[in-house]
Amino acid sequence: MPSRSLRVAVIGAGAAGLVAARELRREGHAPVVFERTDGVGGTWVYEDADADASASTDPLRSRRSNLYASLRTNLPRECMGFLDFPFAAAAAGPDDDPRRFPGHAEVLRYLREFARRFDLLGLVRFQTEVVRVSREASESWRVRYSKKEAGSEKREPEEEVFDAVVVCNGHYYQTRVADIAGLEAWPGKQLHSNSYRVPEPFHGQAVVLIGCSVSGMDISRDIAGVAKEVHVVDRSAPAATYQRLPGDHTNLWIHSMVDRAEQDGSVVFQDGSRVKADVIIHCTGYKYSFPFLGDDSTISVDDNRVGPLYKHVFPPRVAPQLSFIGLPLRVIPFALFELQSNWVAGVLSGRIELPSEEEMTREVMAFYSDLDACGWPRRYTHVLGDFEFKYEEWLAGQCRREKIEDWRKEMYAAAVKDNMDHHGSYRDMWDDGYRDHLLVQANRDFALYFPAALQP
Repeated sequence: MPSRSLRVAVIGAGAAGLVAARELRREGHAPVVFERTDGVGGTWVYEDADADASASTDPLRSRRSNLYASLRTNLPRECMGFLDFPFAAAAAGPDDDPRRFPGHAEVLRYLREFARRFDLLGLVRFQTEVVRVSREASESWRVRYSKKEAGSEKREPEEEVFDAVVVCNGHYYQTRVADIAGLEAWPGKQLHSNSYRVPEPFHGQAVVLIGCSVSGMDISRDIAGVAKEVHVVDRSAPAATYQRLPGDHTNLWIHSMVDRAEQDGSVVFQDGSRVKADVIIHCTGYKYSFPFLGDDSTISVDDNRVGPLYKHVFPPRVAPQLSFIGLPLRVIPFALFELQSNWVAGVLSGRIELPSEEEMTREVMAFYSDLDACGWPRRYTHVLGDFEFKYEEWLAGQCRREKIEDWRKEMYAAAVKDNMDHHGSYRDMWDDGYRDHLLVQANRDFALYFPAALQP
């Protein structure tokens, strides 16, 4: 049985923060969730760029909301939901999105329902931003925060002491921008993908998108319907790459990396080809950022490696009083958040035991050495890739829970493959019956383990 009940600060009320709060309370702890906005959902809250109060006139600056209007999930809903709260198909209401790969509004609706179903809203302090987290001599943690007063932009500073802190502030806020020679003098417009919302402003323009991950490919196809031409830059492509992307748009091209930008508006690629561009969109991802930790030497972020962290969660020197939920990339996010949160809650209560600080530190250093030996870039430290399910199975074993279901793994693998093979159309292919055989076991599990009363 758990031996400790702690008062725990949870930073962020997105998917990670919500499930962390639930798992902590289930374990007998008293979580307090700090959320700087006025609602739950984190990165799944959509706002028009003009309505984002955190935005400035700088289009490369980080914004509170980073969703584009057309964004849909890149995983099917059955695969994406929490392990014990299925993301079931929506009803046929006017605001519901029944598609297998739903839009962002449907995901936000699911997270809000999760918060209501498990009575989590009362744990959240909205409009409250954590500005500083510091460790006390007593091994407790002082959390300083500013709370926005009703009807006022003024924020009053306050502070409280907690037994532990769980960081769930996400990693889709602090923008990463490509470093390209000549951009300072290039006369066109630049923006980061987190400022992009709709394609209409790019009508008739020549657009260069740097980055061809999910957002880059989605946005390029979104814009290609109105733009004069769209050129997508893939830094992993061979230097001579310059070809039209297959699909419905004849004005969509893929290139090797940009070599430089010039004062006449040209963007020059590594193969020597060039285009006169009106706009450059940096679809170059984000940096991990924890400004509330200040200059605390416990944790550093070096080329997007947050460390040292044992199993991407615990800093050995202060474990388990400080932990991080949701750092891994290219994963099934909600299920991973749930397992990490269950592990943290169990460690804090004493139900699960961590190795010693020395043992955790040795394992972290060995992990980094293995990455270096195989040439894995430091910035990809938290990209699990093919190791995702091994990691999740390890977490499940620590928590004494059942492993991730096989159908969820198979569905994830199929979605990743289809994304690569049919990027522009794979989501709708599933809605048309493609891959339906993968849904059979999922639906059986839902019917067996989740009666109708428990489904959203």
